[in-house]
Amino acid sequence: MTEYTKLRNINRGYMKLDVWQKAIELHGLAYQIVYNESKVEFKLRAQIADATQSVSANISEGYGRRSIKEYIQHCYIALGSLAEAMARMIGLKVTLVISEEQFQRFDVLHYEVENKLLRLIESLEKKRDDGTWTDRVSEDFADYNP
Repeated sequence: MTEYTKLRNINRGYMKLDVWQKAIELHGLAYQIVYNESKVEFKLRAQIADATQSVSANISEGYGRRSIKEYIQHCYIALGSLAEAMARMIGLKVTLVISEEQFQRFDVLHYEVENKLLRLIESLEKKRDDGTWTDRVSEDFADYNP
């Protein structure tokens, strides 16, 4: 697990999620591919970078809201961003703007993130349905004394 910061609290728990870590990695890979390839037009670079960045951003935002309903909704938004990113990368592959090797690297990591996100959503929906999700930060900090 990559550690981006040593500062921890309950609101930063998403950083421990493998799906979030892999989503950050996917953004880095997509950014590397589209910004190192001079044939990718400027607007498309930004769209792909934004779509891949949106995945980790929505996972973290949903987590931070503490509401299971909002967390699940943000995870579904992240799935949509993944689909957008894949469609745009397929377009680059079909038009021969990126190589087959570049696309394959993206595809493999994308597939991993996508499946991890689907499993996270399944887990969250189960917690929602069986009532085991804690919506309140204060319950997590019952013994906290600043």
